[in-house]
Amino acid sequence: MKGESKILYLRHQQIDKAKWDKCIDAASNGLIYAYSFYLDCMAKNWDALVMYDGSHSENEYKWVMPLTWNKKYGFAYLYQPFLVAQTGIFGNNITKEQVSNFIANIPSSFRLIEISLNKNNTEGLPANSVLRNNYVLDLTKTYDHIYQHYRENIQRNIKKSIQLGCTVQKDIAVEKIIALAIQQMKLQGNSEDENVNRFRTLYNLLQAKKMAATYGIISAQNELLASCVFFFSHGRAYYILVGNHPNGKNSGASPALIDAFIKEFAGKNLPDGHPAKLLDFEGSDIPGLAHYYSSFGAVQENYPAVKLNRLPFYLKWLKK
Repeated sequence: MKGESKILYLRHQQIDKAKWDKCIDAASNGLIYAYSFYLDCMAKNWDALVMYDGSHSENEYKWVMPLTWNKKYGFAYLYQPFLVAQTGIFGNNITKEQVSNFIANIPSSFRLIEISLNKNNTEGLPANSVLRNNYVLDLTKTYDHIYQHYRENIQRNIKKSIQLGCTVQKDIAVEKIIALAIQQMKLQGNSEDENVNRFRTLYNLLQAKKMAATYGIISAQNELLASCVFFFSHGRAYYILVGNHPNGKNSGASPALIDAFIKEFAGKNLPDGHPAKLLDFEGSDIPGLAHYYSSFGAVQENYPAVKLNRLPFYLKWLKK
């Protein structure tokens, strides 16, 4: 393999997890979703495309692309797992040609492809790809600087929360957050027990690695009004799972929670020991949420979504 640079398809059992996570650690576009332990928890199945570093005898992974897959009606397809916002090609100095080549090397056995890539994979895409919206907030600034750039309504809601006697509480039991999140998901008709159980496993694993934390806003009546699980990697804090109580809507609880988190970590180290760079809001294409996140001073960060339908002609109508 020395001196060669080609993309190889590896089935899950062929992946060297140590080399994989080393690649994600060092990638300029590394994200928590791409770690092997994250994918092991959240994906039903995953294989990979790998390009080796041919200049080293140990054949380190230079660029990698997870292929998260499942089967339906006898056909294998690529899908985006629950709470895996972005995947795609990870590494350093990713070019337009590399993006195109990785996508071209996705095995033909995957008959339908509906996946999201990442912010460094926006060129070399199939013609029908679209850009999705994410919002990120710069945490390298001081808290005072960030607060001054909140919109007036955010500042007003934070003050309202304080006036109502709400307080910040860390280390909220994750089951309380999950319970509130499930209520919201049920209202939207998309709660799935399997996804929730996968998340429980993931949270416990990341908490042990100091890559997870929980926050909540408690009312003067000792009711959990707003809550969130945050994950951490690559200097990013991910606003990953949110559980808000309906009673907190008019108390400024959600803005107060986000503000408390920013206040604790702006210009400092995250719980995993790395300097805070970004608060990643994980969305959104929904205009109301996009406006809300931008109200904290967060800016838009686009990432692509790819959809390729290779199903037989008599089944293509299933995924129009």
